[in-house]
Amino acid sequence: MLNIGKFNTLRIVKRTPQGLYLDSDSGEILLPNKYIPDGIEIGDSVDVFIYTDSEDRLIATTLKPYALLDEFACLEVKHTTNFGAFLDWGLEKDLFVPKKEQHRMMQEGQKYVVRVCLDARTERLIGVSKLAAFLSKDTAKLQEGQEVSLFVHEFTTIGIMCIIDNQYAGMLYKNEVFKPLKVGDRLKGYIKEVRDDGKIDISLQKKGFKGIRDETDVIIDSLKENDNFLPYNDDSTPEEIKQHFQMSKKTFKKLIGILYKQGRIVILDGGIRLKV
Repeated sequence: MLNIGKFNTLRIVKRTPQGLYLDSDSGEILLPNKYIPDGIEIGDSVDVFIYTDSEDRLIATTLKPYALLDEFACLEVKHTTNFGAFLDWGLEKDLFVPKKEQHRMMQEGQKYVVRVCLDARTERLIGVSKLAAFLSKDTAKLQEGQEVSLFVHEFTTIGIMCIIDNQYAGMLYKNEVFKPLKVGDRLKGYIKEVRDDGKIDISLQKKGFKGIRDETDVIIDSLKENDNFLPYNDDSTPEEIKQHFQMSKKTFKKLIGILYKQGRIVILDGGIRLKV
């Protein structure tokens, strides 16, 4: 069965001045000349992405879009109309996001997280930035401390909304984030708490002793990269600590206290030095 919005392996059945025609259960599909790989012949099979052209005809390409059907991606708006926005998703034909499917009005030149969907009525691939309908509220499989993948999709007054493992919504609180983030960033995180109302709090740091151990490694590694000395200590400003270590000054003080007690560093007037 042909899968629109995905890669399909199809057999070449004929060549025309416009390109190669590929056999499918939906009829023959054109692979234009500019997308034909070198060295392939009639009878060979080729992996192609299937979508519709500007006249709603099925067409094949060997280009890879930034997201396939049912995937999330952060895409830039190339231009807008009264009906919606057109986003660059790596293909010659832009991805259309109808106005009714926009979480908020899209602006040219801005980036937004969308999900690639198939409009059942027209069989056109479209983008949707109203993401709630695609994110599960069944959190039974999530556990506190679990490592997860995060995809930043929106900033709010209290925190940063992320898609967790491509299927849940979670919140990073601003006062717990000590590194610059932007919409579209993908990073590793941890489940901090699954609340009774089903909402999920997440963190960029592991909880408990294991997390502390990993953060002390950050300081040790930084020392090794800087000739075993860093000009930071209790007198450093919170901004200096945040900029260099991506952690709060409170956490930094706790960590260097642990490292000092372990005999791994020396605390000096002008900074800290690694014991070697």
